[in-house]
Amino acid sequence: MLGFLINDQEQKEMEYLIKRELEELLMDMEDHRIDQMVKSAMKERYQTIFNLYRRIASREECMKYMPKRTGGQ
Repeated sequence: MLGFLINDQEQKEMEYLIKRELEELLMDMEDHRIDQMVKSAMKERYQTIFNLYRRIASREECMKYMPKRTGGQ
């Protein structure tokens, strides 16, 4: 297990960067021009980044980015 210490300003910056990445992935996953194989990789990346976000954000903020369940999950 790895760990590191960050101050409040660094935490806010990390939250901002992660939220931007999550929003971009959500937008791209809704694009019908993107191949399903690519979308599958994007979903895995989203889950990894969301798990990181859960460690630094409040429960309320996390609910906004909670991955949607589909029939295959």
